[in-house]
Order: sequence, then structure tokens, then C-alpha cells
Amino acid sequence: MTRIPESHRVRDALEDAIVDGRHRPGQRLDPAQLEAQFGCSRTPVREALQALERSGLVQIRPKQGTYVTALGITELAERFELMAELEGMAARLSSRRIGKEALAQLHQALEECESHATAADSDGYYYANAWFHGVVYDSCGNEYLKQQTHSLRRALQPYRRLQLRVPDRMRRSLREHRMIAQAIEAGEAETAENAAREHVLVQIHEFSHLVHTWSRLREEAE
Repeated sequence: MTRIPESHRVRDALEDAIVDGRHRPGQRLDPAQLEAQFGCSRTPVREALQALERSGLVQIRPKQGTYVTALGITELAERFELMAELEGMAARLSSRRIGKEALAQLHQALEECESHATAADSDGYYYANAWFHGVVYDSCGNEYLKQQTHSLRRALQPYRRLQLRVPDRMRRSLREHRMIAQAIEAGEAETAENAAREHVLVQIHEFSHLVHTWSRLREEAE
């Protein structure tokens, strides 16, 4: 199994802490404290914070420090709606353009998802899930769509990761992945598009706990 880089470990832990509300919107993150907390050097912390800034979870302000972004619930829902449309388009195009090698990778990613779902390993599923979707994006044959979809997915990845902990979500997500993969392999463009779109839209409804948490944190921060 591939060893996860130290910066990824720090990033994942910080994602959890931010999305779970342990780091509040507007809170300043001290790199020195993070180095001590994770028992690592400055470089992994710096790389983790830069990755979180790209995803929109934190803001790095020159000469001021790094702060947790205060993302509103409405903004989050709007991003997921756009993500659903981009995912659907990518799946539709992939059903027409995917090659044999990419299709094999799609099935390998699906097997990884199944393995982690069976083990109830949400962190492992998180990475296999990202691989699965990445194959769909990369095989769509539209470079601009590929770039935009990857970019927005990075911004939403922490929230998609959190909803994997909702009871029975991994099993249902796996079923949705199978539908997407089958439609792409069969060249059924409309079915692939609808399945991929619904796969994202359903996640909005998984966020009742997240919405409650962020609403409470925003009230406390005001």
C-alpha cells in the first residue's frame, strides 16, 4: 500500500478538525502549535495549510497569519449544486470517450471502494472515492472541464469526506459508483450523467449534522 505523505496526514487531520467544528470559523491557526501537535517539521504543516487554502478551508493572510474560512451554508449548497452539474457532464462525456486503460482504472478504483466500505474504513474510502471520480474527470476528453471539476472537487473534498461517516453512506455511495461505472462502460451517456449528478446531489441531504454544526459555529463567532 502506498505510504501517505506527512503533509497529507496533517491536512486530513486539520480538515476533520475544521469541518467537525474543533477549529472555528475565523480562528487563527498557529503553525508552531501545529508542528508540536503533529510531531512534525515546519514543511509538512506549511504544505498542509497551502493545500487547505487551495480548497478554501483556510485563508493565509500575509503578515497576519492563517485563519479558518467562515464558509456559509448557502455557499456550500451552491457549490454542491454546481459540482453535481460538472460531475454529470464529465460522466456523460466519459461514457463516449473513455479508453480501455482508463476503464480498467475505474474498475480498480471501484474495487478499492468496495474493500474499504466492507472494512468500514471511511478514510480509506475517501482516497479510493477520489481516485474513482478522478478517472471519470480525466477521461472526459475536455481539458477545461477536467480542470474546473478537479478544482471544485478539491474545495468540497473535506465535506464529501465528512458525509462518508453518516451511517450506511459508504454502502449507498458504493452502489451509486457501480451505477456510474456500468453506464460509462456501456456507453449510456444519459444514464451516466443522471447517475453522477444524483450521486452528488444526494450528498446535500446527508449534511443535516454539518449544517447544524456550521450554523452553531457561525452564531458563536458573531
